[in-house]
Amino acid sequence: MNALDIIAARRDGRVHTEEEIRFLVHAVTAGTIPDYQVAAWLMAAVLRPLGVDETAWLTRAMADSGERVDLTGLPKPWLDKHSTGGVGDKTTLVLLPLLASCGITMAKMSGRGLGITGGTVDKLESVPGFRINLTPEELKEQAGRIGVAITGQTPRLAPADGKLYALRDVTATVASIPLIVSSILSKKIAGGAETVVLDVKCGSGAFMTELASARQLADCLRETGRLCGLDVWTEITDMSQPLGEAVGNALEVREAIHTLRGGGPARFRELCLLLAGEALMAGGKASERESGYAMAREALDEGKAYRKAEEWFFAQSGIASLEEVDARLPVAPSLRVIVHEGASGWVAEVDASQVGEAVLDLGGGRREKGQAIDPSVGVECLVAVGDRIEPGQPVFRIHASGEPAADHAQGRLASALRVSESRVEARPLIL
Repeated sequence: MNALDIIAARRDGRVHTEEEIRFLVHAVTAGTIPDYQVAAWLMAAVLRPLGVDETAWLTRAMADSGERVDLTGLPKPWLDKHSTGGVGDKTTLVLLPLLASCGITMAKMSGRGLGITGGTVDKLESVPGFRINLTPEELKEQAGRIGVAITGQTPRLAPADGKLYALRDVTATVASIPLIVSSILSKKIAGGAETVVLDVKCGSGAFMTELASARQLADCLRETGRLCGLDVWTEITDMSQPLGEAVGNALEVREAIHTLRGGGPARFRELCLLLAGEALMAGGKASERESGYAMAREALDEGKAYRKAEEWFFAQSGIASLEEVDARLPVAPSLRVIVHEGASGWVAEVDASQVGEAVLDLGGGRREKGQAIDPSVGVECLVAVGDRIEPGQPVFRIHASGEPAADHAQGRLASALRVSESRVEARPLIL
């Protein structure tokens, strides 16, 4: 076999064999195939999508490209949660300690941002000293000791996915359902998960902008998971506007901390509770979603989730309290508040894609492979769809590295907000 023949097969729409896919994944892992050939195959895979069997083979091959975490001996249930990616989506930072405080063992492997969607690893790296490169042994030990642990991709865990992930981010090959599915599920398998709850995002700030494609993604995740021996649960949730107020790495960590403390934006808190209810039912801790939701709300309201989060952050950063974490998060030097200059009305749209692009422009994401991220920059969205809005009311708060960057972001955000003269209903969270 050789890479050129495999690229041509994908280009021409021929079905790969499992051996061809394993050959390709092995070559990517070993570094024996140059980036330009990998990028060519990725583009061909976008234009000629993999079938469900090919997707399952790719998923297993990427999971097998490194070690697998064996969670045997840890308290059950074991569960993993993942989002397909959205603007301002920091639910993992709340759900991991929330579910761990309810008795579920949460050992999770996460990725970096793709395109306009932020990555959990990038968010946590904005915390000084936070270790996101745990070894498999450290991941298992910590999960057994405190019930929650997280790691990024390392050379030992799904390394092939890490390499493909970085290339997809900068070659316009992100929005492919089979590639998204194999990337997500290979990390779950490598991390030792048995049950996975997936938040499939849908809207302008997600890879799937239409409900039909989001349903297709959810179906592919469940079917590929079944072929790979995983129990996969999915919810399709709204990503037509940013989730919560904060978009940007340090800003999102701060908002997650406030939510764990009992505050935070109501819409973001509600989604965390809804997903927690689903997860507690999937893990057998609750008989139905409603009782799982009530259990999660109690853990959040009574401070159990907050205390578990402090254990988690101390274990991986050495910082003893979330208040200290909050105080030590980086702060951008330039702050600008944008006000509404039109007539009174109701917010009809806060375009998540424009907000995400503004944060990328500020330096909060990557446009080139390996590009450094400024963790301090971002945008706060101070209004949501359905809100009443008045002239002069603050609508965005820009955190920038300087005035020129703030000017550019302000120009981008000018097209993100749409106001209606008639009342607009808030969008449903669960689609």
